[in-house]
Amino acid sequence: MPKTISAEQHPALNDMFVTNRQTFINAAARILGCRSHAEDVVHDAYLKLRGAAAIPGPHSQISYLLRVVRNLAIDRYRRQALEKRYSGSEEEGLYVCASGASPEGLHESRQTLEALSDALSQLPERTRYAFEMYRLQGKTQSAIAAELGVSPTLVNFMVRDTLIHCRQALKKMERKEP
Repeated sequence: MPKTISAEQHPALNDMFVTNRQTFINAAARILGCRSHAEDVVHDAYLKLRGAAAIPGPHSQISYLLRVVRNLAIDRYRRQALEKRYSGSEEEGLYVCASGASPEGLHESRQTLEALSDALSQLPERTRYAFEMYRLQGKTQSAIAAELGVSPTLVNFMVRDTLIHCRQALKKMERKEP
């Protein structure tokens, strides 16, 4: 077990975060897909470690700091995914068709559905299946993973990638409209 020292006794903690800041941000950004959220995670990791009773010695410190940053990024990603699942984004609300909508609104809704259908058809079959089972059928990611013979993490990334792909298709559609 690596020797631990108190955070107050190790002033190099600040230097480690400053020196390796980009590495930590890049690691968190790969998980979150957003640099500003990644910077928040690195800041949270620093505050967490500053308040920690003990941190590893210098030999394993960088890998430990990186693990803390990655764990916090994964936690934030999961929290964001859960929030998105139960509350759609403001952008998604723009595409909801009200009952008794005008012919123009119905036409726009059909175009949106067609764009989403086209976007989904461009995806690999397994990715599309995982997304449809998760978002449309309400299956858990663990159940989908067992059915496909992959890890739940991979299913999570497939769902995330599908959402990104669909959002890009909608943005592309918006740019084409006058």
